[in-house]
Amino acid sequence: MSDAIRPLSLPAIGFGTYNLRGRAGAQAVTSAIEVGYRLIDSAFSYENEGCVADGVAGAVEAGLACREEIVVTSKVPGRYYGYEQGLAAVEESVSRMRPIGAIDLYLLHWPNPAQNKYVETWRALIEARERGLVRHIGVSNFLPEHIEGLEGETGVLPEVNQIESHPFFPNTEQIAYNASRGITTEAWSPLGRKSDILSNPVVAEVAAAHSASPAQAILAWHVARGVTAIPKSSTRARQEENLASASLRLTPEEIGRITALGDGGHRLAGQDPATYEEL
Repeated sequence: MSDAIRPLSLPAIGFGTYNLRGRAGAQAVTSAIEVGYRLIDSAFSYENEGCVADGVAGAVEAGLACREEIVVTSKVPGRYYGYEQGLAAVEESVSRMRPIGAIDLYLLHWPNPAQNKYVETWRALIEARERGLVRHIGVSNFLPEHIEGLEGETGVLPEVNQIESHPFFPNTEQIAYNASRGITTEAWSPLGRKSDILSNPVVAEVAAAHSASPAQAILAWHVARGVTAIPKSSTRARQEENLASASLRLTPEEIGRITALGDGGHRLAGQDPATYEEL
């Protein structure tokens, strides 16, 4: 089976690279792969595709992992939506990530509904996959109506939908929808960036019951719901701690208690995919 059609398999926990740049960013990526991460998440707008590729290539050259084991992700931003512009953005991403060859997973970053170009940009991703520039394609922050629009116009469903999900905004209905369509869910900001979730007493109690940290308890909650979480850390100790969360097994009651923290919750920055426009 060729790389282009090999089924996509994602680990329980991936490695986020938002705000990681330059030599330090590349070193953080190499460290993450040495620790055991096999999913590395980047984006055109993160302005770090080059250092991410360097970090992956460095890990492979050092014998820390085989390239085929690592899933590298990037995303096309709204400012390059449209068929021609979208395809050119993918080509630019591939150029920036040249050390690793084809990009394993490429996503539409947001639906940008007012712009209304996500379907034609999706066609660009389909073309990029057919040309071997990328191996798998998906979306980020897409609601059911957006996904149904893609399928209705192209007949092609995304393989992945990366969405906001954390205990203060579990996004349970979207996760259930994704699962019903055979779409893998990834969670960005899985630890509720810039919130006080890590000091929440419920999270603390669950963590203590497993001799774990609050972050580990939350990441284990994601894993229990069948969601691939993508935490970010530049320190090796925290990278190891986050990855070890995949082995924790929460009880149904603990899962329910953490999920209930989202009752009446909200998105961290109010970025509703029904109206938000990313550039």
